Amino acid sequence: MTRRKITVAVTGLNNIDSPGPGIPVARALKESTEFDVRIIGLSYETLEPGIYMKEFVDKTYQIPLPSAGTAILKDRIEYIHSIEKIDVIIPNFDAELHNFIKIQEELKSVFGIATALPTQEQFEERHKSSLGEFGEKYGVDVPKSKMIFSNSEIQNLGQEFDYPLVVKGKYYDASVAASPEQAMNYFHKISAKWGLPIIIQQFVSGNEVNITAIGDGKGNCIGAVPMRKLYITDKGKAWAGVSLEDDKLISIAHSVISKSKWKGGCELEFIKSKEGIYYLLEMNPRFPAWVYLAKGCGQNHPESLLKIALDEKTPVQKEYESGKMFIRYSQDLIVSMKDFEKISTTGEF
Repeated sequence: MTRRKITVAVTGLNNIDSPGPGIPVARALKESTEFDVRIIGLSYETLEPGIYMKEFVDKTYQIPLPSAGTAILKDRIEYIHSIEKIDVIIPNFDAELHNFIKIQEELKSVFGIATALPTQEQFEERHKSSLGEFGEKYGVDVPKSKMIFSNSEIQNLGQEFDYPLVVKGKYYDASVAASPEQAMNYFHKISAKWGLPIIIQQFVSGNEVNITAIGDGKGNCIGAVPMRKLYITDKGKAWAGVSLEDDKLISIAHSVISKSKWKGGCELEFIKSKEGIYYLLEMNPRFPAWVYLAKGCGQNHPESLLKIALDEKTPVQKEYESGKMFIRYSQDLIVSMKDFEKISTTGEF
């Protein structure tokens, strides 16, 4: 079968100890059976390893940080598109999604660039700070949580929560605090990095299980693969994991995506309590960094995302292999200083 040529722009090229999903997404797309994909990397920093991984990324352009706003982002994409003729953009960072969601209609109507992103309402309602309302709306159990805006509120947490409890940033980072002193320390550490509010969540004892899934925006869950972490880094990132056979978890994921009419990739993070109850901890609005495991198990979620973005018929994938493991590894990437200077000075490589 002749594969269709397509140009896809991908963010999240920081393939480090806290990896972005960009390289796993690009890798899965390069192995697509239906598309011959040219990958355009969109980077924020000049030392993102994905810039120099030529087997996965064909060309890279720097783009402005999310804090620069939508107007500058749109201008930069217009310039890149004038050279590369982008067909689809796949953003892979939580913090950048707000901007891409705001301009997704304009990208399509003005430039013909397709995306598969949630609506602003869908994006906002699954925020960690709104998880209680989200669980109530879509019928999924969530741990008790609340937002705090000042460290003075920590002293009174013991009246509402039992220790240990979890201190979370609004975008990333989560730490388990066994005392008010630890909670105070994590509050300062996480808020300094990600700002306010900080989310306080009741700690639930059990096994963490995650699922990567994809919705078509019409109420269909196109694919879902669950995973249990086998090795976790000091940043809480999975460095090894195994795919699970868990019909109940898959059923919950299908229900959440169906009821919310979620569009695009996502990761649902759960704790399975000792009583067998699945508590939703987070719904991340993009593919996880371990999404290539889904490809290894028989479901190529990034490939399906392209079909959704292009408004093509996308069959629901139910079959996958359980008992498949992923293990991350580190290696030295040898790069010419001239290449680094090029991306640093021209914003292109």
